[in-house]
Amino acid sequence: MADMEFTFTAGVGRWLRAFPGRFDTPRGAPYLTAALARTTRSSSATGALVLADGTVFLGEGLGAAGAAEGEVCFNTAMTGYQEILTDPSYAAQIVAFTFPHIGNVGTNNEDIEQSSPAAAAAARGAIFRARPTPPSSWRAEDDLDSWLKKRGVIALAGLDTRALTKRIRENGMPNGAIAHAPDGKLDLEALHVRAKIWPGLEGLDLAKEVTTAQSYVVSEGRWRWPDGVSEVKKPRFTVVVIDYGVKRNILRALGDIGARCIVLPASATIDDVMAHNPDGILLSNGPGDPAATGKYAAPQIKKMVDSGTPVMGVCLGHQMLGLALGAKTMKMAQGHHGANHPVKDKATGKVEIVSMNHGFAIDPATLPKGVKETHVSLFDGSNCGIEVEGKPVFSVQYHPEASPGPQDSHYLFERFAEAMTKAKKSAA
Repeated sequence: MADMEFTFTAGVGRWLRAFPGRFDTPRGAPYLTAALARTTRSSSATGALVLADGTVFLGEGLGAAGAAEGEVCFNTAMTGYQEILTDPSYAAQIVAFTFPHIGNVGTNNEDIEQSSPAAAAAARGAIFRARPTPPSSWRAEDDLDSWLKKRGVIALAGLDTRALTKRIRENGMPNGAIAHAPDGKLDLEALHVRAKIWPGLEGLDLAKEVTTAQSYVVSEGRWRWPDGVSEVKKPRFTVVVIDYGVKRNILRALGDIGARCIVLPASATIDDVMAHNPDGILLSNGPGDPAATGKYAAPQIKKMVDSGTPVMGVCLGHQMLGLALGAKTMKMAQGHHGANHPVKDKATGKVEIVSMNHGFAIDPATLPKGVKETHVSLFDGSNCGIEVEGKPVFSVQYHPEASPGPQDSHYLFERFAEAMTKAKKSAA
């Protein structure tokens, strides 16, 4: 952490004089934590982020009061903060936004990404460089601070998000605890303990925490001005969606190709799926360690592949498909979180700018014979897509529904539609 600076409010600036130099060593951070724990009652700080190594960031608390622990990641998207904070894939994570102005267009009920009550527990915390200003969009129904309070999300403003981002880039995503105390009474020692003992995402099956408790049907397309969300009145396909934490806009993107979506829980079996006589199966995005969820889901996915029904996977669904086919997954140091990631299609040479949100990836060296890597990240060469040779089965690591993000990858849903059309003709 060579260039790391701790972030302070004016009220605790005296601690820079009391403890000269930068507390960026394993020895220094705990000393600073202990010192601040005795003094923040009289400071102007109402919020804090404490990392597992003792690093402390102070700022202005926003959103819900209280404390929560999770994995700290950064997201580079300039827009779409509401979609990000309601994406179930961020369960058990604290999101630091690198774009300095977050929240300025407020929030609304149409841009929420969770699709079932269980998935409302998405991001545990949010970190901003600047305090959100009053909303200025004609679509706004609430301001960000009030909306965060209602959702129970703890937020923090006034941090040096560049310093935090640099730390994550150099050292990986740390475990941390975020707190908001309106009265300024922040127990930093207790937060440090919470961050240290939190087990992290590896080995956690979070899909079971955010998946739907019962099946439901969605028949709607993507939002378009000025009509909003459209209804799919004459569906061409029936698609069973396995909900590991599915985003609403994935269901709407399927609606755009004429699909009626039947959403099933993460624990759905092959019999549960085939009982709906689907034209296609989509394995959704979601949070947590794919290896943990794969213990019960991968064997069922393998049977779905063997059924001959077209299968498409997205994000966690991509990793789960890889596990079902015999590949292995691995934890990434900093992961990919943002809406500006370049990905190369190895078949065409085309480069897409895509939206990503993942901290695990398929190890391409473990892909078995008959499974081909189709897409790679141009940032780090990590795997971003696979397909099964000779079968209508493919998946991508990124988010083709583009919510938020560019729309370069919507063609993947068309590819899925073509596979379903071909399968229907073959069965006729």
